[in-house]
Amino acid sequence: MDMLAVHAQSKGDFPALICGDSVLTWADYIARRNSLANALLEEGLKPGETLVQYLHNSIESALVMAASGELKTTNTPVNHRLMPKEVAYIVSNSDAACVVTEPEFLPVFEEIRGDCPNVRIWIVIGDAASCPEWALPFDDLTGSTDPVSLPEDAPEEGLAMIYTSGTTGKPKGARRGGIASPAQAMAWIQGFGLTSDDVHLAAGPLYHSAPMAFFSLAQVLGNTSVIMPKFREEEALSLIERHKVNSTFMAPTLVKRILQLGPDVIARHDLSSLKSLIVAGAPCPQKVKEDVMSLIGPVLYEFYGSTELGINTILKPEDSIRKPGSCGQASGVEIKLLDEDGKEVPTGEPGELFVKRNPMTFNEYYKNESATADAARDDWVTVGDVAYVDADGFYFICDRKIDMIISGGVNIYPAEIEDALHRHPEVKDVAVFGIPDEEWGESVHAAVQLIEGSILDEDSLIAWAREQIAGYKVPRSVSFHAEFPRDVAGKLIKRQLRAPFWEGHESQIV
Repeated sequence: MDMLAVHAQSKGDFPALICGDSVLTWADYIARRNSLANALLEEGLKPGETLVQYLHNSIESALVMAASGELKTTNTPVNHRLMPKEVAYIVSNSDAACVVTEPEFLPVFEEIRGDCPNVRIWIVIGDAASCPEWALPFDDLTGSTDPVSLPEDAPEEGLAMIYTSGTTGKPKGARRGGIASPAQAMAWIQGFGLTSDDVHLAAGPLYHSAPMAFFSLAQVLGNTSVIMPKFREEEALSLIERHKVNSTFMAPTLVKRILQLGPDVIARHDLSSLKSLIVAGAPCPQKVKEDVMSLIGPVLYEFYGSTELGINTILKPEDSIRKPGSCGQASGVEIKLLDEDGKEVPTGEPGELFVKRNPMTFNEYYKNESATADAARDDWVTVGDVAYVDADGFYFICDRKIDMIISGGVNIYPAEIEDALHRHPEVKDVAVFGIPDEEWGESVHAAVQLIEGSILDEDSLIAWAREQIAGYKVPRSVSFHAEFPRDVAGKLIKRQLRAPFWEGHESQIV
């Protein structure tokens, strides 16, 4: 069912999207979505093909997402903080037929366009004056506002594909369907206290799976969505007050930034409308939960999930203090904790967390059969997290089998960074891992062995790395080592390098 069209019929004059001073009613939203989708069809984009969007949060990015879904294409939002060569890999690997971007990012695509042979359609937000000759101006893509007429062989639904940083040095496209089962959707709606009358604040970047998931859920519910192009903490408070926002998703680091404004600043804003402040993407410190409770109210919800597995558990406000460290109870999914032999572990014992396949778990890592197979055991899938469950059914994430770093709610995989640092001519060996960071949860640290005679220092190596990889992946600190600890087979024992940094901390990601 086309829920956006349903809402356009029932609440056509109500705001669907608000961004700054721009407002799009539901009637205008569905008309512009259909117009864009029909124009894309006329330009030759076919259902089932991949559309990449490389955009800031905006009304236009929401229209592209909606048109992609209506066309039954594979919508692939890409992190616009990546380096050009990283973008080129994703656009090429995804077999993208269409790329939508904006004038700010044209230098990226001027550089990599030749490396993206599958792209037939380039679109730039704005009018002809801001568009190069090899692309189409977004403002000129006006087709019929009638419902989109798809070919008979069109797929039943569109797909979403978000690239997760790769554990083997290359990102992986996690592809999945975009429709949850009614029972699953209802579990989330009830679990997070959401209603069809809510106003939703899209605070985080919509190229990340969690902000996009909650924005999409708000669309399905018929909510008015207030879009922030870029997160600014006091502006977020002002928007909550001005638009009487009821729900929002934020990574814990964004919530911390709001709390750091101080009680006086927070008290200047009427936040009484807010009922669901949802966090995930990194462990939310207990102090943050307590401060939200004190300064804003009992509104903080936490969940465990991932791009691949969707939303798996929900921790409600009433449980956040009495169950410190928990990410909640299973919500709309089946979970098993398994040992190395594939047997379920007893209550209270840690095991690898598996979720039974459902409409919101990923279908595959695109063009990566081995990684897809490695993530599955029969009809159960995992991203390698280790957890235990207590007698009340509350889950606690206690470890990660893989080395993933979560910094500010963003997943960062050391293999990518290690691969880049290994390319420095004076680096003999390198081990990258996360270390504690009060603001970001974890920060990227590189332990480095230099070739004999090298005088390379920390600042020089970090500056060099900044030219190779996206800024958020660049190590924030470097330690130099004459030797690395290794086992009898010569394999690096990374945990011995990491352990000193985590001494005295409750979380021990080893």
